[in-house]
Amino acid sequence: MFTIGAVLLSLSISSVHVPLGHIAHIVGENLFGLQPNPEITDGERRIIWNIRLPRVFLGLGVGAALALAGAAFQGLLRNPLADPYTIGVSSGASLGAVIVIFFGISLPVIGGFTLPLMAILFGFATLMIVFGLVQLTSRSLAVETIILAGIIMSAFIGALISLLIALGDQDAMTRIIYWLYGSVALRGWSYVQLLVPFLVTGSLMLLVYYRELNAMALGEEAAGHIGVNVRRGKIVVVAGASLLTGAAVAVSGTIGFVGLVIPHLVRLLTGPNHRHVLPISFITGGGFLVFADLLARTIIAPQEMPIGVLTALIGAPVFALLLIRKRLGKE
Repeated sequence: MFTIGAVLLSLSISSVHVPLGHIAHIVGENLFGLQPNPEITDGERRIIWNIRLPRVFLGLGVGAALALAGAAFQGLLRNPLADPYTIGVSSGASLGAVIVIFFGISLPVIGGFTLPLMAILFGFATLMIVFGLVQLTSRSLAVETIILAGIIMSAFIGALISLLIALGDQDAMTRIIYWLYGSVALRGWSYVQLLVPFLVTGSLMLLVYYRELNAMALGEEAAGHIGVNVRRGKIVVVAGASLLTGAAVAVSGTIGFVGLVIPHLVRLLTGPNHRHVLPISFITGGGFLVFADLLARTIIAPQEMPIGVLTALIGAPVFALLLIRKRLGKE
């Protein structure tokens, strides 16, 4: 209900209010060939079909991808503090996307898919480097060590991105900075089409592995004893979560803390069973980002706040509270 309400509000409310009946008819005209309603203006049709609908669908997809990836990382690492942003995957994906934008790279054959594929590859590579740093300092994947390694990698990658911005011309600098703020505005249907194949593939990879995540919550050794292929499970979960994160970052920029806040709230409501945590995080994450986007474009209207700024303002205090709560729980 929350996600449906967020979608309806986001489609209807903005600088131009469009009644829900008009919205439904506009969708019907485009999808099912309904006869045009003379009460609906051409301006309303353009606003709904060309601007708000792709924006809402992109928000749903990006929020769902980040929340599901966060839930998977938290299940794999057995700690609610892990998410794509805090362990450096988002930063790596951002670097891959910035390199494509800065150099105007378009690889043969894949063409328009160069941006998400580069973001996915760099996000996955960053995660492997983070895990490598952790293995050099500790034999166990302690989440505090992973987050510290993620912060180190994020700082280094941030410096590389700043260097690219400094070396670029004014136009490249503007495009990169605007993209880094994080937004689903003015992307259009082409970005939705770009996200969908990665969203479907990554989501299926994770949703079918809920049993393995439940087993790994008992510890890797215990999971192995009950017949779970831990190595294969790790590879699938890391690959699926990196796929979702890289694709989301490629189409929307850096939007942090969605993968931290949503799975934690869902786990409080449903319990730790990933059979429920994963799909509910997927649905709720999409609704959360759509609602956050609605706030971002209305609370300081006529100006628009970057959605990445708003999610950071919400997520950073939640992360601090979780960290304090975890620390107090150990003492």
